[in-house]
Amino acid sequence: MTERHIIRPSEANTRDVFEYALLRVVPRVERGECVNAGVLVYCRARSYVGARTHLDEAKLLALDPAADVAGIRAALGAVEGVCAGGAAAGQAAADDAGRRFRWLIAPRSTVVQPGPVHTGLTVDPAAETERLLDLLVR
Repeated sequence: MTERHIIRPSEANTRDVFEYALLRVVPRVERGECVNAGVLVYCRARSYVGARTHLDEAKLLALDPAADVAGIRAALGAVEGVCAGGAAAGQAAADDAGRRFRWLIAPRSTVVQPGPVHTGLTVDPAAETERLLDLLVR
């Protein structure tokens, strides 16, 4: 067990439950191959929803040389916009963080797909978003 998994009594009340899902790019659905391209994080206790994306274009084009890179980047940017709220979120701007997260993890695209939802504990959901991006995507 690593140090980051140990919860000391003094930390027990400072960590909050969070949920996360990977964003995967599946350029050719019939082949089932994918590239991890982002992470969505939701923490109800902090009213936080965030996304960070990173598209490895070389990996994507190795799977499908004809992939619509610009379209995929636009879809990933839209996810980040919904999480950020404001005008970039469109209709979802008025929704709370939980509704935006649930909307984003609902399957809707054959190319950019959310993965299964996982849970964890964190003291800083924004830092957790960056940590998961480094760990699972980059």
